[in-house]
Amino acid sequence: MTGPAEFRAAARAWLSTVASPRTSAAWGTGDDSVAVFDNWTEEQERTHTARGQEWERTRFDAGWGALSRAPSSGGRGLPAFYEQLYRTEEAAFDVPRRSEIFPVTQHLVAPAIEIWGTEEQKQRWLRPMLRTDELACQLFSETEAGSDLAAVRTKAVRRGDGWVLDGHKVWTSGARVATWGVAVCRTDPEAPKHAGITVFLVRMDAPGVTVRPIRQMTGGASFNEVYLDGVVVPDADRLGPVGQGWKVTLSVLAAERLDSGSLGLDNADRAIELARHRGDLSGAERQQTADLYVRTLVQRLIGLRVTAALAAGREPGAEASVGKLYATETLRRTSDLVVQLLGPRLVADTGEWGTFAWTEHLLGAPGYSIAGGSDEIQRTILAERVLGLPKEPSR
Repeated sequence: MTGPAEFRAAARAWLSTVASPRTSAAWGTGDDSVAVFDNWTEEQERTHTARGQEWERTRFDAGWGALSRAPSSGGRGLPAFYEQLYRTEEAAFDVPRRSEIFPVTQHLVAPAIEIWGTEEQKQRWLRPMLRTDELACQLFSETEAGSDLAAVRTKAVRRGDGWVLDGHKVWTSGARVATWGVAVCRTDPEAPKHAGITVFLVRMDAPGVTVRPIRQMTGGASFNEVYLDGVVVPDADRLGPVGQGWKVTLSVLAAERLDSGSLGLDNADRAIELARHRGDLSGAERQQTADLYVRTLVQRLIGLRVTAALAAGREPGAEASVGKLYATETLRRTSDLVVQLLGPRLVADTGEWGTFAWTEHLLGAPGYSIAGGSDEIQRTILAERVLGLPKEPSR
């Protein structure tokens, strides 16, 4: 197996043949967007997704996609941390930014299929998803369930050799461009809530599937609500055993928390640059800027610990939840600094570069205290599984 240094050199050499080096635009020029959630129309989302798919297929076909997946799925069977080594090199090149649908498909859904899927399902889905010929979204959250995902009320009723799904899902990113939705459903209403769940892969263009965008405070519609009205799903599209869906769901959630540790770093770096270019900082503002700078260093060190755990061949435990909590706090601290630095220029669109654009960060950042597992859920995980505190009462 190629060592990390040789691997990075080879990745850099290949990237230089298919992409241009990324150049940093001078301060005050170029795109000043710091949106936490994409603020696209459906047409813009489809255009950006198609461009991302083209790039993902290019690197997959050249052997630089699905690095940690099995060769039978088009991967190279490398240790998981090689994915992060590659991302570090790719960041230096001008390639399409990966919207959320790509990591959800490749890093959350595909690994769950690899763990829980039948051989036929792996043949059907793994390679197309890793190459992004097929894209997947998560049909998890519901209005009634909140952060208690095991309280889902979407029903799946057995009918012949298939299932009929009825329910309502919310906060679904990528539903407008996804081919498949991973739906967490209740199949046994009499069983304890964690035991009566089954997971299905649902065609997003199937009869009875309706996608409606949810308008954000920023004016965009990154999220959607998805209605399932009598959607027929063949049993061949069930992922994992009947009634064992909670375990399947946990496989996806663990990967989601692991993938969220770098949240907010780009915007924090941009806020620090804003402070540097403003220049006339008060003592309190200097302290606030220094605190955020130190925070970004610590967050990156947490990411390195996760990488080290993967390199050692073990699944990160508390690091994933700590990283998620730390990242959401970084988003909040970034908002606090920007409010202090910009004052009234933040709330009036005067056309000045790098001012009013920050409203999209301020309005979007609080969402990540819920997305990817709420802060309260992460604290409960750490309290029970790391500190050994008594478990929350079960209903």
